This record gives sequence, C-alpha cells and structure tokens, in this order.
Amino acid sequence: MKFVILQAVTLTITFILLPNASSERYESVYVHWSSELGFQATRHPMEGGLVCATASIDRGLNVTGWHVLHISTNESCTNEQQAFSAGVGEAVLTYNDIYQHWFNTMHGMCDNRKALCQKVQNFLNKNYKWSYKMINKNRKTQPYWYQVELFLMQLRGLAASYQVVQKDEQKKLTFNDFLTSYDYDDDDDDDFESFLVRGAKLRGSRSCSGLIKLLPDSSDLYTSHDTWSSFESMWKVLKKYDFHFTILPTSNDTIPGNSISFSSYPGEIQSGDDFYITSASLVVQETTTGNNNKSLWAYVKPEGQIMEQIRTMIANRLATSGKEWSKIFSKYNSGTYNNQWMIVDYKLFKKGTPQNQLENNLLWILEQLPGYVKAADMTDELRVQTYWPSYNIPYFSEVFNLSGNNALVRKYGDWFTYDKNPRALMFKRDHVKVKDTISMIALMRYNNYKYDPLSRCECTPPYSGENAIAARNDVNPANGTYPFAALGHRSHTATDMKLATADLVNTLQMIAVSGPPYSDDLPPFRWSTSDFKDNSHLGQPDLWEFHPYLSIWPEDISENSIL
Repeated sequence: MKFVILQAVTLTITFILLPNASSERYESVYVHWSSELGFQATRHPMEGGLVCATASIDRGLNVTGWHVLHISTNESCTNEQQAFSAGVGEAVLTYNDIYQHWFNTMHGMCDNRKALCQKVQNFLNKNYKWSYKMINKNRKTQPYWYQVELFLMQLRGLAASYQVVQKDEQKKLTFNDFLTSYDYDDDDDDDFESFLVRGAKLRGSRSCSGLIKLLPDSSDLYTSHDTWSSFESMWKVLKKYDFHFTILPTSNDTIPGNSISFSSYPGEIQSGDDFYITSASLVVQETTTGNNNKSLWAYVKPEGQIMEQIRTMIANRLATSGKEWSKIFSKYNSGTYNNQWMIVDYKLFKKGTPQNQLENNLLWILEQLPGYVKAADMTDELRVQTYWPSYNIPYFSEVFNLSGNNALVRKYGDWFTYDKNPRALMFKRDHVKVKDTISMIALMRYNNYKYDPLSRCECTPPYSGENAIAARNDVNPANGTYPFAALGHRSHTATDMKLATADLVNTLQMIAVSGPPYSDDLPPFRWSTSDFKDNSHLGQPDLWEFHPYLSIWPEDISENSIL
C-alpha cells in the first residue's frame, strides 16, 4: 500500500467554475486565478484572465492502453498558484477515472480492519503535522522543504477540486481517501508494518523488473522498467508535468527538474510505478526489494521522516546528477518503501564512447531499508558487463544481509539469491540479444514459463508464470502446489513496460506497452474469461492486447501515436 501525505493549507478557494463532465477523447481545461473569484477551470481561456495551468488529456486507455495527461503551468503565477492550479486541472479531467481506480484498488480495504486503519491514520496524522512544522520553519531558506510544500499544495488542489466536481454522492471520496489513494495488494498479514509499508506482502512477492543496457559499440543506452502489480491496478496514465517552480519563494532560479514525464495512475501526482524522465536528463526507476527483518521496523517513525513518494519527487525536481539525487532522496528516509533505485544521467552518455571509457557517475544505484541507506556510482558494471539488471533483490551485501534475505535463502534456496534467481539468470543469458528497441521490448516482455528451464520450480505443475522477466500469475493453475504463495495462482502480473533511449530522454518521451505480456504461446489477458473476472476493474478494457506506444508531449496531445 502506498500513502500520500496531505495537510490542509492556508488557501481559500473562493470560487471554482468547473466544466461539465466530458466523454470526448481529447480535452483541455484552463485554470485561471483572480483575487476576486479564486480558481476557475474552463474549457477555453478567459479574456483577460491569468491562466495558471493548462491541462490536456488523451483518453486512450481503451484504444492504446494509456490515458495521456499533460499539465503545464504559467511562470507569471506564484509557485503556490501553479501547484494548486495543476491539481485543479488534473481533477477536472480525471475525476471519474480517480473514482474508478480508487474503487478497483481501495474500496473495502478497511471494512474488516478498522482498528488497524485507524492506527495507520494516526501515524500519518502525526507525520504530516511534523512535516508542516518543518515546512513553516524552513520553507524560506531550504529548497527541500519548500518543494515539499509545493508537492502538498498540488495534492491539495487535486483533492479539493475532486470534492467539487464529483457530483455523484455515491462516488464522493473523503479527504482521508486521498491520503491512501494508492493500489493495495491484500494479503493475510495484518500487522501494522505490513499495512503501512509497501513491499511487506506475500513471502517472495515481487514488484517490477528493470534493465539498463548499453548497446554494442555504445550506439545507445536503454533504460527500461516493467511494473508488477495486481490486475485491478491496470488503470494506466502517462503524465508530463511542466512546472515553472523556483527553488525558493524569493528565488529567480527555476528547479532543475521543472519538467518530468512518468507513468502513473488517476489521482496520483507521482509515478507509483517509479519510472521518471526529468528535464535534468535523469532517468530514475526502481524495483522493490522489501524488508524481511522485522527488527528494522523500529526505525519507522511518524516524526523525522518524509514518505517515499514525496522524497522521490523532491529529488526529481532538485537533482542534477545521480549522486545529488541519491543525497536528496536519502534525507528523512522513512523505510516505508524499500527499493533498489537506478539513476541514469544521460548528460554523461555520448554515443560511440568506448565501453571502457564511459564517464563516471553515469549510473548510480541506491538501496535503502528502515534506518539504512547505501548509494554508489556503479558505472563500472556497465563498463564490464554492458548491463545492469534489477529484480527485487538487493545488490549491496550490507543491504542483502540486513534485510533478512539470508534466512530466506537457507529456507528456500537459490530463488532468493542475488545471482542465481530466475530473472538474474534470464537477464544474464538474454541481454546480449538486445540490438534495438524491438529486441529490448521483447526481452522486457518475455514470459515463456512453460518451456524456459529457468521458469521451472519445485511446483505442481513444475513451472510458474512468476518466473519470467514479465510475470503472469493468472496462468498458474489454482489447484497447483507451490513452495510459497508468490509462485502460485493470484492476481499479480507485469502490468506494463516503459523504455527510454538517449534520444527520447532529450524530449522526455518514452516507448510504453500497457498490460500483461502476451505471445503466440501466451494468450492476452481478458477479464471476461479470467478467474479474476469478479474482481473490480471499472473503466478497464476487457482485452489487454496493446502494442508499443510512443508518447509525444505537444500542446496538441492528440498527436500521440502507436508504433
């Protein structure tokens, strides 16, 4: 489960004029500000009005597998007006989507665990009270805390505007619903930490695959990411934010990451998948490593820490290098989402550079746990082996040992090791096949679980759709037997693929494929014939058989194209 931290801000919405709901595929709204009327959202610019944000959407989920949302703000407005207006514009265009995604992933979450939910809420209340104490103290002098304030201001605009534009009383979401507006994978572990902390799920449950691949002759450098999650979570939105925030309230210096593109979901103002391209030419992604050492949960505190999704966006906005990103992200580590982060600085990559002469700091790796962070320049790995794979197991021995993975290795064997688990061996075997974007996509969408010997397990039948670069757990028989539940039949899959190249980073574009992997031997996922057809999937396509899709971020968002 992922949590958004939100706090009321001292900003009065004196008037919001919102357009009626639209079913058009392409739509734009303009968010105006005036001291007399407050914030107004209209479909056309108002004569003489100050437009603080413009939001455009391509509602293509059922056609391409993606909605595409582009929000740009006006530097003539204050930073606070820009942030709030961005939230308003997003709410106006996506409020129906927000409800559907929330219902699919969050509805009923607390029905049978009210005391636990209240405990989590109390923790969060203490956390954002402390956060605002720090904001009020430091916002004028410390860029970190000023950017935290702007993140929360944007979220406030989103939540407040949703309350106004959503006319259906049955679909009204409370303020607290926006605090927990993230996908939640239910399991049988109801302890406080598992409920609060993302990644504390089924033993062996994995979330995401990543690969950074240097092509032969250094002709290109690819960075790619597969999200793994529940089928219910497949409400996909590609977003690009062009925000003209300054570093501090009185500064004239624009933040380095003033433009960020990323894969995301309705109602979330950061990725959630955690795949970003920033205007500082950084590509940032992660795979979840989790924590199996319960003693470390003692380091998770409601004060002195900032939640992961906020820290991620602050680092994205302020950092100009992998080293700087790691330093910023490490501040106020919460331990509530423990990952291996990969930061690729494309400013340092020059096509044709000999492999052994790649510049230092091209690739930074960061891994963290509650109370512990380790980060280092790992460019040498690209120089030596031309690729960096990521598959939910820590690379650094300190993190691997501290997180309790040794106990899992002793109990279950190689599946929990860094170098002998199925995906490690698949990446090692197949990365040499990558010659272009087509072959890179094929590798990142790879699942040949019935025939690949690396997909085999001590199971009945003797293989698992989990053991692939792109998982498909729906294909495992419900009556199968597995050494641990993560290998079995459950609502869990690779839900997409994103790919950045050196040229695409320059324009903050990505190639993206939505939905579970499919091939000649693996039928596309279809809700109506799935064992999970009764799971809520409001707004989603029935058949998930989509092709690679190139995101383009012009003013006319309708130019996005299928490859």
